[in-house]
Amino acid sequence: ELEHQYLPSRWAVRLGAEEALRTYSQIGIEATVRARATWKSLLHVPYGDGDGERVDIYFPNKAAEGLPFFLFFHGGYWQNGSKDQSAFMVDPLAAQGVAVVIVGYDIAPKGTLDQMVDQVTRSVAFVQKRYPSNEGIYLCGHSAGAHLAAMMLLADWTKHGVTPNLKGFFLVSGVFDLEPMVYTSQNVALQLTLEDARRNSPQLKVAQVQPADPACPVLVVVGQFDSPEFHRQSWEFYQVLPGQTLCQGGWKASFEKLRDVDHFEIIEIVTQKDSTLTQIILKTIFQ
Repeated sequence: ELEHQYLPSRWAVRLGAEEALRTYSQIGIEATVRARATWKSLLHVPYGDGDGERVDIYFPNKAAEGLPFFLFFHGGYWQNGSKDQSAFMVDPLAAQGVAVVIVGYDIAPKGTLDQMVDQVTRSVAFVQKRYPSNEGIYLCGHSAGAHLAAMMLLADWTKHGVTPNLKGFFLVSGVFDLEPMVYTSQNVALQLTLEDARRNSPQLKVAQVQPADPACPVLVVVGQFDSPEFHRQSWEFYQVLPGQTLCQGGWKASFEKLRDVDHFEIIEIVTQKDSTLTQIILKTIFQ
């Protein structure tokens, strides 16, 4: 049952499993080709020494020192996908004056989950150091990428020598309690022990963390046609976010179930400027 629940392609409504994955990949590739042809960009910029430690930065046409920066961590169960096919939201965000950073990291089996969390942390610190006068850093992740973005709520920035100007989190169809993953075929590449899973589960730790900026919004989003386990994961993570019931002492958390989308369509739609999720993102950045 866990195996079935954690295979998102099996829950795709409009397309069969194979077709859903193929379409998702195709849309990501096309969006990336378009973004690289349309916007001024810095590609494959190293934020560390490892092969996979690269970001692509896309800039809006208006040259401004203080741009908002939107960082995206791709999904693929920590073992598929890359920054080179994940520039879904560059067009609609750059058109509105947002710089977009698509973050690469070493997927399994090359990278361990601990390494990926460390890489993503360093990518955020890198953007803050390189663009210190930014107008806010917004983190967004899809699926496994939402897990990595959520781990940034727990990051200890002191050892990175910089406190990033975090202004918002968008956690899209994520997994926040990794224990169930240990018992699925996804763990063949990941090789997670129970201890690894618990150490890297923001669900178990976020309640103990004091946010640096209590006004920082955290949006937890799930698609109507995501599996029941993905719904449970998102809802329970939203529930444990400190401050989701009290205004003081926590993040400004909100929960959104997007109608008529599955696990893949939920991020495919951010290629369109008028999609619900794109509008929520822009409203958060420019509120």
